[in-house]
Amino acid sequence: MMEARIPLFGTEAEALPAAAGRKKDFRVCVIGGGGTGLALAYDLAQRGFGVTLLEKGELTSGTTGRHHGQLHCGARYAWSDRNIARECYSESLVLARIAGPSIEYNGGFFIALTEEERALERTFIDACVESGIPAAAVEPERLERMEPRLVRGIKSAVFVPDGSFDAFRLAMMFAAGAKRMGAEILPWHEVRGFDFSGGRLRAVKALDLRSGPGRDIRIECDFAVSATGAWAGAVGRLAGAAVDVTPARGSMLAAEGRLVDHVISRLRPPSDGDILVPQRGLAIIGTTQKLADSPEGILPGRDEIQFLLKAGAEMVPGFDTLPMRAAWAAARPLAGSGEAGDSEGRALSRDFRILDHEAEDGLAGFLTIIGGKATVLRAMAEKTADLICEKSEVAAECRTGRYRLPSWRDYWRGATR
Repeated sequence: MMEARIPLFGTEAEALPAAAGRKKDFRVCVIGGGGTGLALAYDLAQRGFGVTLLEKGELTSGTTGRHHGQLHCGARYAWSDRNIARECYSESLVLARIAGPSIEYNGGFFIALTEEERALERTFIDACVESGIPAAAVEPERLERMEPRLVRGIKSAVFVPDGSFDAFRLAMMFAAGAKRMGAEILPWHEVRGFDFSGGRLRAVKALDLRSGPGRDIRIECDFAVSATGAWAGAVGRLAGAAVDVTPARGSMLAAEGRLVDHVISRLRPPSDGDILVPQRGLAIIGTTQKLADSPEGILPGRDEIQFLLKAGAEMVPGFDTLPMRAAWAAARPLAGSGEAGDSEGRALSRDFRILDHEAEDGLAGFLTIIGGKATVLRAMAEKTADLICEKSEVAAECRTGRYRLPSWRDYWRGATR
């Protein structure tokens, strides 16, 4: 039986240097203070753009602060999309190198609890290998010694290099890096409109919500990027652009106790309640998926909570009797519209898109990022910044995969160290 090992990363990332002090010839307003928006602000500021980021609430208060924090190696997506799987694995290694303090790169196991699942083992391993993801069968007896809380009688198990991360800390490491590079980050600023004149964007209009009834402000800029996830449709409408994004509600539940030390997934194509993620002293079971009319105010249903308790107990006996720390829901920003009869949105791709509204809506200077996953937030930012460089005729390469990010604590220290 092949020995299961976590791959080595190679060269350690370099320390992030101080801001270069280049002239800010082009100004970009990033809308959305979640992981993707903060990663984009960091990338653009590092390339020398003047950057202002607006977030209508607190940073990470949207979907970023409400997911289970799995660092996907891509194995989950290898069943149906090798390209997405390959990108996830590549980006998981980059994040482990540049943002190590926020990541527990502990590995994962896909486990078969039925004969039907065991029959998929070879297909799954082949799909991972074709995607460039290390995957190896592990004797169930060995896994039982490593994870004694798992259910007995596991039919088969496959090791993959999954992990977990602190969603808040990872995003705030990018925020600290952006601030160090000179970006202005403004939480509690809600976008209310756009000024397009002379054939292109001139400014973003926002409301400063930090005191009283709010104060109208104007952010002069050459480009605006909506990195607002499931809220991208609403922001697009403010500019007069149609953004085809589908909010998909996903519910999760955290039980008290670190029940497993690895990410545990069911050995089957993606479905509800099939991932158990360790987060410090908690075990998070997730997720469900249902299409939602709006990303606002979504909460897990009682039926979803009961389902997740049962799904957790199938992998860890007694999971449904443990104290529950919390149950919550997040809105995935799936790119596109759901097909007829697809109430869950599983037919929609997990890939991301960058919409250039100059080409599609005649709104020069306005872009939208939709889709994607937390694991590939840096890559989403890189490709968006590449497009802005191309449109600005600026020659500035991406270096975000080269340097270690500063501590999340540095954001509040002024990001000077």
